[in-house]
Amino acid sequence: MTTAYNYDAILLASFGGPEGQVDVIPFLRNVTAGHGIPEERLEEVATHYRAHGGISPINQQNRDLLAELEKELAERQIDLPIYWGNRNWDPYFPATFQKMYEDGHRKILVLVTSAYIGYSSNDQYLEDFDKALAETGLEGKLEVVKVREFFHDKAFTAPNAEFLAAGIKDVRAQLESANGASHKPNGRIKIHWVTHSIPTATAEKQGPARIKELFGTDVYTAQHQAIADHLMSTVPEAEGLDHQVVFQSRSGDPRTPWLEPDINDQIEEDAENGVDAVVVMPFGFVSDHMEVIWDLDTEAEETAGEKGLAFHRAPTTGIHPGFISGLVDIMGEYITRDGQPLASGEQTVPGDWSDLTGEGGWGTRVETQQG
Repeated sequence: MTTAYNYDAILLASFGGPEGQVDVIPFLRNVTAGHGIPEERLEEVATHYRAHGGISPINQQNRDLLAELEKELAERQIDLPIYWGNRNWDPYFPATFQKMYEDGHRKILVLVTSAYIGYSSNDQYLEDFDKALAETGLEGKLEVVKVREFFHDKAFTAPNAEFLAAGIKDVRAQLESANGASHKPNGRIKIHWVTHSIPTATAEKQGPARIKELFGTDVYTAQHQAIADHLMSTVPEAEGLDHQVVFQSRSGDPRTPWLEPDINDQIEEDAENGVDAVVVMPFGFVSDHMEVIWDLDTEAEETAGEKGLAFHRAPTTGIHPGFISGLVDIMGEYITRDGQPLASGEQTVPGDWSDLTGEGGWGTRVETQQG
């Protein structure tokens, strides 16, 4: 008998990145299209990529993620092919959708490499999918359904809990080392929970009022604060330590307010206030892409070193086995085999996150054109 699935294929959807020096400026133009970013600013950002051969690590990380998801699907005997497409670089969404359609697929489940709900991590992808379907003439022929956010799911929180415990252990060892730059066995440790900054006005207008009222801040920050608070309260090694959500990678007009504090500014302030070590948790991201490598491994580490602070940058979830398994569980909420659901994710973070839609605009759709 033939196994019947309600989806034909899976799409791993991501941001994309350059894979050589000649790709860097065209890639940055793709990213900033329509925002009026001057060429000199693009050239400034390009130096981050050029320092690494013009290659962003994100594409290889997505290839690795794709391979691990394929293995997990095979181990669970889920016979669905998985493809990969990007917003800003090859393989682009239009070509990927065209390939999927030519291969005979008509209903696609999409996993986006963004854990949180926000315009750029949710609605912009949905807009990209609609544009790709229009460009390829596949409107009404290909159905595309996006998997829910997963920042509050065990798939995401469990690996980060592991990373937090390991990071605290590492800086404690650095502080206790007689060979360290500063021998402070009882030194003060602070956890920096780092995510991408966005314009303050954008953050304030997004999402339903009830979430803002519940957490006392904008919804973008609230999601991150909830994860940070949850992990600090559940990881034994973190008991009694200070922690704070901080931001990185602001861009655009310097006169436009963005969410703060910037991680480098906060490290400097922490040093003045007696902090001896920082554990940097890049929990706003799922892979060690260029912004993580440059903003944290280069700039933040240098700032900490200049201030004499012990420093540990935790990994991102990447291809952690728990992350891979958890992602397939989440996709299993959507996939049925012979009419039966395959799995279910495990939402672990307290709070009513069941509906992040409403006034503000983002998170309002989970599907695009239906065939």
